[in-house]
Amino acid sequence: MATLIIGNSRTAEMVGDLAALTPAQLRSGGCVAQRMLWFARDGDLLVLPFAPAPEYLTYVTGLTGTDPASLTIVVPPPGSLGADILTPDRLADPGFRDQLRRALGSRPPDEILAIYKDLSVAGLARALAAEAALPGYPFSAQAGDALVNSKAGFRALAAGAGVPIAPGTVVTRPEQALEAVTDLFDQGHSVMVKLEFNGGGFGNEILSRTAGVAPAGAPRVVVLPDRPAVLTYLEQRWEWLTAGRADKLVVERFFPGSTTVYAEYLIGDRGARLIGLGELLMEPVAIGAVLPAQTIDARTRATLLDGAQRLTDSLRVLGYRGVVSADAIHTPDGQVLFTETNCRLTGSTHVHLVLDGRVVDADHREKRVFLERGGWAVPSFPAAVERLAAAGLGYDPISRTGVVITSDDGDGTVDCCAIADALATAEEMHHKLGGLFAGER
Repeated sequence: MATLIIGNSRTAEMVGDLAALTPAQLRSGGCVAQRMLWFARDGDLLVLPFAPAPEYLTYVTGLTGTDPASLTIVVPPPGSLGADILTPDRLADPGFRDQLRRALGSRPPDEILAIYKDLSVAGLARALAAEAALPGYPFSAQAGDALVNSKAGFRALAAGAGVPIAPGTVVTRPEQALEAVTDLFDQGHSVMVKLEFNGGGFGNEILSRTAGVAPAGAPRVVVLPDRPAVLTYLEQRWEWLTAGRADKLVVERFFPGSTTVYAEYLIGDRGARLIGLGELLMEPVAIGAVLPAQTIDARTRATLLDGAQRLTDSLRVLGYRGVVSADAIHTPDGQVLFTETNCRLTGSTHVHLVLDGRVVDADHREKRVFLERGGWAVPSFPAAVERLAAAGLGYDPISRTGVVITSDDGDGTVDCCAIADALATAEEMHHKLGGLFAGER
């Protein structure tokens, strides 16, 4: 039973204009793709933008109990943006496809697991005669995944399903945006503008009439004291806000002091299964997550799950199959307002399905808190593993607690997930990491 695993992180519908990514961002995207090793089981095939470092491969498979020698890793030739991410032209390369057919042998894969099921992945499934192996192939082959990852499309889907969203609208022209922004300003609110396609908060900006608003969920706050200032901003930023006038723009009320929570599901033909519920850490954009969510009470949790279930039901009826994260904000006055759906493998899926499922077994998973943060500067991946072990912080398979390095980010930093029996203990582990890697930051 072989699974074909495709590490196509940083697609156009995940991060917007690929040509605008810096070399460092491209390399980071390729390193994120290496996290697909967490999902591998004996005999699987992986398509990755570049070969994983042997130390990282050994570390991950050692924790998941996978035989690394049983895995087949195929790397396509470089494409239009080089060799750091799996661009569509790399997945369409005839030589690569022939190599993949030889690796698969006489039969197609039993399943195809991709980070994002865009047209290039659907085309690859078709070329391998493996349409049945790609969940939701008919939907994905018609560019359906772009539809359900659009932040503009989300607002229509949520409104139609009766799911609460932030006050606002979707616009296609600068004059519409001007009226939408000034209307919210006139009501005394700050505004969040969102690119239709982007992630992690990097496609968002906060607009305010006055200074003093702290950014959260966006890199910066732009102060626009009056209507002429809003008009000037839109004239200057319209190309960026709409990806060269190709996309729609979301304009909605910004709620200062809110926390970002999410419910992640796996949608199949017969329904949707909840696989995790967590809270994103924002500084001011996403830098990590804690799960299960620790700051919401039972009533808020029930409200979150009710809205998320409505969204997953709608997505299933449309034909989407796979992982979906329904994101929401929990406002200071207790509202749960949904903000987007991410219909793809997310930055936390490996925690939900692998760390909290395979690494931590079923007898312990309900008793553990997972706190993951990125940006830990280390001298090297092997040195980081050695330091964790020497400090007694490395993951212990007996107690099912400790720190797991989930990703080597390729820029001298790693992501670390602390697994503990309580949030305070997980936070203390991260505090110790600060001392362990302090000289490297």
